[in-house]
Amino acid sequence: MRLYDKICQKQEKLAVVGLGYVGMPIAVSFAKHVDVIGFDNNAKKIGLYKSGVDPTKEVGDEEIKKSTIHFTDDETDLRKARFFIVAVPTPVNEDTTPDLSPVIGASQIVGRNLQKGSIVVYESTVYPGVTEDICIPILERESHLKCGIDFKIGYSPERINPGDQSHRLENIVKIVSGMDEEALSEIADIYQIVVKAGVYRAESIKVAESAKVIENCQRDINIAFMNELSIIFHKLDIDTKAVLTAAGTKWNFLKFYPGLVGGHCIGVDPYYLTYKAQTVGYHSQVILSGRRINDGMGEYIASNVIKLLAQNGVEISKSRVGILGMTFKENCPDARNSKVFDIVKGLREYNVEPLVHDPVAEKEDVLIHYGIKLSPFRAFSDLDAVIVAVSHDAFKKIDSDSLKAMYTGKHPLILVDVKGIYDKAQMEKDGFIYWRL
Repeated sequence: MRLYDKICQKQEKLAVVGLGYVGMPIAVSFAKHVDVIGFDNNAKKIGLYKSGVDPTKEVGDEEIKKSTIHFTDDETDLRKARFFIVAVPTPVNEDTTPDLSPVIGASQIVGRNLQKGSIVVYESTVYPGVTEDICIPILERESHLKCGIDFKIGYSPERINPGDQSHRLENIVKIVSGMDEEALSEIADIYQIVVKAGVYRAESIKVAESAKVIENCQRDINIAFMNELSIIFHKLDIDTKAVLTAAGTKWNFLKFYPGLVGGHCIGVDPYYLTYKAQTVGYHSQVILSGRRINDGMGEYIASNVIKLLAQNGVEISKSRVGILGMTFKENCPDARNSKVFDIVKGLREYNVEPLVHDPVAEKEDVLIHYGIKLSPFRAFSDLDAVIVAVSHDAFKKIDSDSLKAMYTGKHPLILVDVKGIYDKAQMEKDGFIYWRL
């Protein structure tokens, strides 16, 4: 009997290793059909899941409460599973080289508890070759089993978009790959239990790894182009959004917009591909140029805030600036690799310590990772400038009068609307000095 049939008949279990923004939705979806073990080595996170709390906000507390997932931080529970999905983050180091420690650590854990007849599928975004060249040797060493004989391997890149309730695991075509036809067939059929949009069978693991990493590189480059246009048009005193709206009337104009590019995917994955390219003697030109532009946008915004303060008679060293938003994207509690922190650092270079408020972000994570204690909304008063850095739905509901109440009233109302969520003409009519990318 195939492993697929055994899992469908609940004779064998499926395990998800890494219960974050990617792993949690996968585990919940599969648990509606098969027996699932949800493993994470973060005991606090497991405790929250067991109590019915979803810290990721990706599936919601109610879904967690009614799920049949066996949540655990005891790695020996993984010995009961035969199909493993590894969904751990793949960050970069300070020097932008890939940090594979989460993937390596997860491989060691799976390897120590791997049984004969198992299949291990990686979803973490990596550069081509990681699954076969790095993960397989670890699994073999830890398990004392032989890949291709005792267990098999595959790769299926995650495509979940954190905070996006429209594009979910079930309705996004899933790329799948396996080390051989047997593994590919099993992996494809098992994923089709939950992925109603269907699967695409890549011809090799390296092709699947490459497809994922270029998806994010493409977005990164296109946004970098928009950011560069924004810089140019500001120098020409032309409104970028107005230009993009006009250009967007052509049927084949790609609708990207300027903004901060952070998070654990688009702001990170290009470095994985360029790192691998360097190992074979090629130094990226286009991809790294885009990264340089996007990595510099936080500082660019901060310098423009300082310029606006100076132009409007505000003493920089005594100025009060408030920032609305700290997460890497709208309506998502994840603040990992948020480029809003670059705005904070840029302001600090001028001895300006901004207040930061975010109703969505995990306060403890922001404090741990950035040393920033988030301020309550009521603290936003007597300000000289307000920066709306993230387009949370909650911020879109703030009206002009509520914004005005945040200022000192001693100087012109400086409003920096990074994503352009407010109407420029209306804000200027209401008396704001309005700036956006």
